[in-house]
Amino acid sequence: MACRGRHSKLFDRQRPAISITNGDRGSQHAPPCSTVKLATFQWGGRRHAGLVSDEGTTVTPLALGEHGARRGALAAIELLAAGKPLPRPSGTRLALSAVTLEAPIPAPRRNIFCIGLNYRPHAAEYRANAGDQSLAPAPAGHAPEVPEFPMVFSKCPETVIGPGATIRIPTRLSTRIDYEAELAVIIGRGGREISADRALDHVWGYTIINDVTARDVQTRHRQWLLGKSIDTFCPMGPWLVSADEVDGLAAPIRCWVNDELRQDANTSELIFSVPRLIETISAGLTLQPGDVIATGTPAGVGIGFTPPRFLQPGDRVRIEIGGIGTLENPVR
Repeated sequence: MACRGRHSKLFDRQRPAISITNGDRGSQHAPPCSTVKLATFQWGGRRHAGLVSDEGTTVTPLALGEHGARRGALAAIELLAAGKPLPRPSGTRLALSAVTLEAPIPAPRRNIFCIGLNYRPHAAEYRANAGDQSLAPAPAGHAPEVPEFPMVFSKCPETVIGPGATIRIPTRLSTRIDYEAELAVIIGRGGREISADRALDHVWGYTIINDVTARDVQTRHRQWLLGKSIDTFCPMGPWLVSADEVDGLAAPIRCWVNDELRQDANTSELIFSVPRLIETISAGLTLQPGDVIATGTPAGVGIGFTPPRFLQPGDRVRIEIGGIGTLENPVR
């Protein structure tokens, strides 16, 4: 079977062939760059990680052991990063309708790396409406809405929730809750001082993140961690998709609130591309397998409207990214 991959060199070097044993049929070996979708899900009262079918209708649990299964798809990413094959299936193929999907990495080992103001139209709408005094004046010769360097902040791991889980509005703290549809990069091979021209060699794949934000908390403290790290403020999913299936450099990204299209863009419009972001973050710290980088959100967030259109109880937020799928969450 021919490789469909866009970043085939990554899979030739980073990932071994996937060996899956299935009963008496023996081992079936996918080519090194075959597409892999890794999901984390609840079934039979336990957490499992498994392979999602190409059509996205079934999932096959993997024999990761009790400890590995608790860590979800992260355990599989770490196996592949260590040069080991994915384990054999541990049960029968299950209909996705029969399981409950969780965030593919339900408990990241450390904070999620996030990028602010990484689409020009969003940078303009945010600077015009947020009144965020934490933003430094633009250097001479630069448009005021465009950062000179990537703006990197983070979200705590405890913010992560899965598809269908509820985004909860902390009414005693904030009612200015906003949505942000984002492509998230999953690091497959760690490294430090990674150059942009080699950065895609370190990408295992991609998923979707909703970088939910309390806008008033974000601006009140002149830093973004607290406004971004409220419980339930990082929906992730529906699964991880290997980089050969998703063109992270040119993927359509859309967001609906209650079936109203609010965001509609393409990752080719990023101010700082995925390779540049990896180069920037790894310049002084070592990226590790399973690290997550949320690449920024396009224009159309709630604060960009006049008057602002923040999330309300009863809303539903749906995000789609080409090659990955759909992430949808209710708001309460």
